[in-house]
Amino acid sequence: MDFYHGQESLTTVQWILRGLVSFVFLLLAAKMMGQRSISQLRFLDFIIALVLGNIIAHPLSDEKLGLQGSILTTLVLIVLYVAATWLSLKWPFFKRYLDPPPVKLIQNGQIQFHNLPIAKISIDYLFSELRKAKVEDIQKVSLALWEPGGTLSVFTDTPYQPLTPADMKLETGPFTLARPIIVHGKIDKRLLEEIGKDQMWLKRKVSPTYTNIRDVLLATVDENENVRVYSYPKPSPRRHS
Repeated sequence: MDFYHGQESLTTVQWILRGLVSFVFLLLAAKMMGQRSISQLRFLDFIIALVLGNIIAHPLSDEKLGLQGSILTTLVLIVLYVAATWLSLKWPFFKRYLDPPPVKLIQNGQIQFHNLPIAKISIDYLFSELRKAKVEDIQKVSLALWEPGGTLSVFTDTPYQPLTPADMKLETGPFTLARPIIVHGKIDKRLLEEIGKDQMWLKRKVSPTYTNIRDVLLATVDENENVRVYSYPKPSPRRHS
C-alpha cells in the first residue's frame, strides 16, 4: 500500500496502482451520486464535477500527495451532494436556488429581451440554439425556455407543427421496441430469458441467414418476438475495363 501514501518518488507499478484505485473509486463515486450527476450538468452537478476532478487529479500527477486525503475529501463531498439533492426535494427554497425555474426567452414569436441578461446569453447565441432546433423563423416559435441545465426548449406554434397519424385520424400499429439479442455472435441470455425463449428458438429464427449464431454480427428482437438479423453489406463487384 505504499502507493496510497505520499512519497518522494513512485515506481511505474505504483503509478499504475494509484491510477487503477482512483479509476475504480470514481466509478463507485459516480454510482453513489446517481445518473443525474452524469446527465446534463446543472449548477450543483457542475460544482461537484469540477471539484472532484481537481481533487483526484492532483495525487495522480504528484507523488508527494497521498490518495487518502483525496478519497476522504471526495467521500465527504459525495455525502454533501446526496444531502443537498435530498434537501432540494424537501425544501422549496433550496430547490429554487439549485434548480431555478426556466427563463422565458421567446413567447408568441417575440423575443423577451429583458430575460436575456438573466439567462446570461446573447442574441447571437439564442439564434444559434434556434438553428440547432431547426427553427428558421422566430415567428413560428410559440414558446422558448432557457432550462437550468443550459439548454433551450423550443415549442413551435400549432400551425407549424408536423402532422401526426393521430391528427389525421389514421390507424397505426402498436409501438414495439427492438433490442439487440445477439451482438458479435454473443447472445444476451438475460433478454432471452425475459421473453421466455431458449437458444434453440433463437437459432431457428436466425437460421434462414446464418447456421451458426457465432457468425451473426447483430440480431434484434421486438416485443412481438420478431427477430431481425443484420449482416455485413456485400461488396459490389468490380468492373474490369
